[in-house]
Amino acid sequence: MRFPPSFIDEVKARLPVSEVVGRRVKLKRAGREFKGLSPFQQEKTPSFTVNDQKQFYHDFSTGKHGNIFDFVMETEGVSFPEAVERLASMAGLPLPRNSREDEQREQRQKSLFEVMELAARYFEQNLASRGGAQARGYLSDRAIAPSSIVEFRIGYAPAERFALKEYLGSKGVPVADMIEAGLLVAGDDIPVPYDRFRDRIIIPIHDQRGRVVGFGGRALKKDVQPKYLNSPETSIFHKGSIVFNFHRARQPAHEANSVVAVEGYMDAIAVYQAGIKAVVATMGTAFTEDQIATLWRLSPEPVVCFDSDRAGVAAAYRSVDRILPLLRVGKTFRFVFMDEQKDPDDLIREKGVEAFRDVLSRSQPLWDVLWRRETDGQDVRTPDKQAVLEQKLYTLVRMIQDPAVNTAFFRTARMQLANLFWQVNRGPARKNKEADSKFVRNELKLGEAQRSGLQKVVLGMLVQYPGLLEDKRDTVLRLQFAEDLDRFLTQLLQLLLTEAKLSVSVIWDKLDGEFYETLQAVHGEAGDGKPRGHRLFERFPILSRDPPSDFVSECMDHFIKILHVHEIEDDIQRATLDAGQGDESAVARLLNLVRERHAEQESISAEGVALAERAEDIIRIWAPQGGTMHLAA
Repeated sequence: MRFPPSFIDEVKARLPVSEVVGRRVKLKRAGREFKGLSPFQQEKTPSFTVNDQKQFYHDFSTGKHGNIFDFVMETEGVSFPEAVERLASMAGLPLPRNSREDEQREQRQKSLFEVMELAARYFEQNLASRGGAQARGYLSDRAIAPSSIVEFRIGYAPAERFALKEYLGSKGVPVADMIEAGLLVAGDDIPVPYDRFRDRIIIPIHDQRGRVVGFGGRALKKDVQPKYLNSPETSIFHKGSIVFNFHRARQPAHEANSVVAVEGYMDAIAVYQAGIKAVVATMGTAFTEDQIATLWRLSPEPVVCFDSDRAGVAAAYRSVDRILPLLRVGKTFRFVFMDEQKDPDDLIREKGVEAFRDVLSRSQPLWDVLWRRETDGQDVRTPDKQAVLEQKLYTLVRMIQDPAVNTAFFRTARMQLANLFWQVNRGPARKNKEADSKFVRNELKLGEAQRSGLQKVVLGMLVQYPGLLEDKRDTVLRLQFAEDLDRFLTQLLQLLLTEAKLSVSVIWDKLDGEFYETLQAVHGEAGDGKPRGHRLFERFPILSRDPPSDFVSECMDHFIKILHVHEIEDDIQRATLDAGQGDESAVARLLNLVRERHAEQESISAEGVALAERAEDIIRIWAPQGGTMHLAA
């Protein structure tokens, strides 16, 4: 169901955020806000805030933020339409009436749900009948308990071509409805439509509300292909958005704050039966965006279980590519690869559920799987091949839309690449290490005070010229800022993604209060006769004269280069320590870094001269009142 914006706004107006949140979180008033313990993780000091005026909640411990609909979806694991329905009921608002077309479509779908329910009951009856003896034997061999057969409504489709068709016909179901529900195979080249599922174990597939929308059929005979057959796409069954067992796993997953996703529904049944109730299965080995979003409604960090064979590993690698763009703070995945090429079902039957729990305890973070994929078997012994790997990883990281996660992944990639290349290039110790260490100690070192001041200038310029955020995003993200400045940069980038038109005023108005002091330090609020941005102008006075945008962009590039030199200096210091321990490759790396720094400094010097000359022209022509290229401490 679609809801008009006016209806959504009315629900928000009637329900303060504190009232909705207060059903799950004990809140205490703190000025204009409310505070409480995070509902998303255990904590002793309250970090969860609610603001009724701004109509949002914010959890500083997890970074989660949203309105009343987001809160219900996060805490109850429901879809947006379900959240709207629940909150509308809470607010005493009747749901808006659909259009005639919507009503007709809903009525049509209701009819199909009824048809699927009839089919499910028919399959259940067949399993219990004399004709279902072989199917019952198969389930017994798979150690599927009678209670599980009842709970999952497992059934059996007889081998006859028209058995289901005739049964549904006797109940008054038109053949057209059977075809539309995906129960019959039909087509222009098929004179008489016939049953899709024949001589198969039948497992009903439910939507998030627990309604039967499709079936999965497991062949009883070994030579029948495919071994597993699913319902086709219909108006009520969309394979790419369905997660098997969601409606049963929803509550256990929220109670445990975790969920396990396996590849097949038989595995899901076996794991569920063994006592791990927070388990689901995807309807294929490759995730869709809808399935990823659905799993995140169950847990912020689902554990996905894949086979350790080539197909399972390949499926995991494909999943990583689907997940990367969707990653955000507090939302990720972990991966498990089954040992000895066993399914969860096989492992539990042979060694018990504790053996499976042990496998789950060794789950790997998404980054580890990505790193393994890109580095296993790769020859990185030469600089050109190292460059290829580096470029590939950075390209993948750029897929991540969330700026905070993007930054974290970029730094991890940079660190692990540096370590990998260092390990590859390690060799015997150099005898003359003392001379090399002395050479480095005598090199020019850039002061920390200048470094900190320049970082603030760069961030202040991003505030003053928000358009630079998008243009310089990748190069800025490569820099290593002080911790407080780095958090500030993350928030700036978050605003860039959420605001349609970012401006200086929007930044000052929308940036969270905890960043006010940093914003004041890098940019400066208006007051006491000083303009907004006065701290930036004090450090870089020519900006107060509103120079041309291309000049500002060139200055930003210049400052980024200088900060990069600082980071080269950090690498030099680390390499110096390694060289002092007799590592020959570290000595070679050290010398390369020194040469790189020298080249960068020469480039910076030449750029500085050119920018200074242009600054003089700007002061003379563009801003005759005066100004300087000088960068203050």
